[in-house]
Amino acid sequence: MIVKILLAVTLILSIILPFGAFLLGEKKKGHLKAALACNAFFFFGTLILADILLFTGKASAAETEAVNASAEGLRYIAAALSTGLSCIGGGIAVASASSAALGALSEDSSIMGKALIFVALAEGIALYGLIVSFTILG
Repeated sequence: MIVKILLAVTLILSIILPFGAFLLGEKKKGHLKAALACNAFFFFGTLILADILLFTGKASAAETEAVNASAEGLRYIAAALSTGLSCIGGGIAVASASSAALGALSEDSSIMGKALIFVALAEGIALYGLIVSFTILG
């Protein structure tokens, strides 16, 4: 139990520490690459360590119920990730498309329909992620 808690804390700190150091320090290109490399090293190192320590390879009939519950939990995590990440990507796409559309509309107001189509296409990314999460859950 202590090993699991220690691994979880290490995993969380592997995300917080490199980017916290980057945000508090000077913002240069080299620092971002170093923070990303440190984050990847600690993250994948923690996953490998967890794989070695926590998965013994033993299987029994009593553990199949726990495995089914684990698979159910992973389905929910996958659905949440597909929805969340697609919404973040859609938000970024809508932000850039709508600002470009507003700039173009200020010069020529006859392109309103085309501008709305591009913004709607960017918003479709979030809807695709929602459809994928419904497919995962269903």
